[in-house]
Amino acid sequence: MRIPAHSVCTAIRDDIVSGVYERGSRLTEELLARRYGVSRVPVREALRTLESEGFVVTRRHAGACVAEPTVQEAADLLEVRMLLEPLGAARAAQRRTEAHLKVLRGLVRLGQERARRGEGEDLRSLGGWFHETLAQASGSPGLIALLTQLRHKIAWMYAVEQPARPVDSWAERGAIVDAVARGDAERARALTAQHAERSTAEHRLRRPDLPGRRTGPVPPVRSSQHGVNTASVRH
Repeated sequence: MRIPAHSVCTAIRDDIVSGVYERGSRLTEELLARRYGVSRVPVREALRTLESEGFVVTRRHAGACVAEPTVQEAADLLEVRMLLEPLGAARAAQRRTEAHLKVLRGLVRLGQERARRGEGEDLRSLGGWFHETLAQASGSPGLIALLTQLRHKIAWMYAVEQPARPVDSWAERGAIVDAVARGDAERARALTAQHAERSTAEHRLRRPDLPGRRTGPVPPVRSSQHGVNTASVRH
């Protein structure tokens, strides 16, 4: 059985995002292959993909290393998000299916219930699923890929605080779904832009010692050891 490179790529990316690999640390093919229980070939392919996504850089005499984004680069991600998410919502209003609407409405309903109960951890997961589904509803593979990559990088660089009024935040998402259901692309775009702008204030850099900032302690790096999940890999 050959483990596909995309499975290895997902595993390495997840460990980068969660902080298993420190920024600037080396990523050697041999050690990665041993860690994930694969050959060096899919590791090599995965590192190339991660370099194109901006998670990995290749340095002279050092090889592949975890990237070290600057404060400005991190800020740029939120700005790009405010441009792409409204575009995705507008496309969703034009291309969504009934299945997309069913999932979006179900997520809004659950989000509103959890918000009333103050179940913050559930709200984070539900919010992520909501925006992922909204992107999928755009029907644009290129845009979906960009938004997915953007979410990964923002999760890597930022911790997201719960909004002061989570019920209002989910009401905003409900209004977006209503506009998408009506096929009102401009309304969906405007509401999503407002929602993205408000949520930007909830983002806090995970590494306050990034270039351009010198305040606050560095959070401890979590460590883990696991192999690639091959349950979905066809023999």
